[in-house]
Amino acid sequence: MWGCGGLSRAARALVGARGWSSGAGPPGRRLGAVAGDHYGPAFQTGPAGFSENYSWKMQLTSNSTRSAMKRLYSTSHTTVDSKEMNKFQLLAHRWWDEQGEYSTLHSLNDIRVPFIRDTLLNMSGDHQLGSPLSGVKILDVGCGGGLLSEPLGRLGASVTGIDPVEDNIRAAEQRKSFDPVLAKRIQYKPCSLEDIVEEATETFDVIVASEVVEHVADLEMFIKYCYQVLKTEGSLFITTINKTQLSYILGIVVAERIMGIVPEGTHDWEKFISPEELECLLDSNGFLVKTVNGMSYNPLSGSWSWTESTSINYAVHAMKCRVKEQSSSREPPSETDKEEHPAEASASTTV
Repeated sequence: MWGCGGLSRAARALVGARGWSSGAGPPGRRLGAVAGDHYGPAFQTGPAGFSENYSWKMQLTSNSTRSAMKRLYSTSHTTVDSKEMNKFQLLAHRWWDEQGEYSTLHSLNDIRVPFIRDTLLNMSGDHQLGSPLSGVKILDVGCGGGLLSEPLGRLGASVTGIDPVEDNIRAAEQRKSFDPVLAKRIQYKPCSLEDIVEEATETFDVIVASEVVEHVADLEMFIKYCYQVLKTEGSLFITTINKTQLSYILGIVVAERIMGIVPEGTHDWEKFISPEELECLLDSNGFLVKTVNGMSYNPLSGSWSWTESTSINYAVHAMKCRVKEQSSSREPPSETDKEEHPAEASASTTV
């Protein structure tokens, strides 16, 4: 879409520059600092007082240590970048303006929703008429104002939408409140993916990260977190922007600086990722990539379409494996598959 799709999602950024080479490695993890423990009153004198206060101090030390470890876990493995959050905070009230800054994301639903729906139906072969995704638990990471959560909920899915920008969640909640059906099927949480991992209260059949991975702070950790909260043989759907010179010219120079399709500064080319690198990360963290589809945005018609080229935007479908498998096991689609599943037939089999 000339890189415009990245505007949709949670405010995030990859740490560190990776250079112009699309084969550059993934960014490193950020390390956090933990403040020291503070102890209360001084020890009392005498054996009894020493025993009582020693017990009190050890208990406080244990509690402080647990609290410090939780802070360390939260900060050193975060996928959220505060600078990106501030960037998208300014547009939180504009999510449902179909002619505004998020217009390209509204039109992106025309191909990403059928892509998710049809892929899941082709895998299960069992669905209810009118609610084809009934019973499917979906986690929409970086849900923003709910642009993707809502149509998935209307298809019958039970959707949990998360976003670290609280104003985004408020916009999504307000929109949902007008539809009693969606109110029952969708819940929104102002949190990050690592918060869901820490809760460890449930796992999901599907995770959707649409226009997110080009904004996260630690992409490999993001994928690891997805693996942890996804059921075995569950599906991960990703849409993002390739790291090519063409994506820089069209996605940043033209789309942001010349045509103003999205606000300037929305994207950082250094944070884009190639399909090859993304597949490598997925493969090394327990996923098997099933499909890679190129996507194209026409700024004149304001519409999206599938294309064989992944040079700018692309979509990925991967499955969580029982045992790690090599991505090379993915075979080219047969002629029958091409006729029955045109979206998947356009997948690049050389990635």
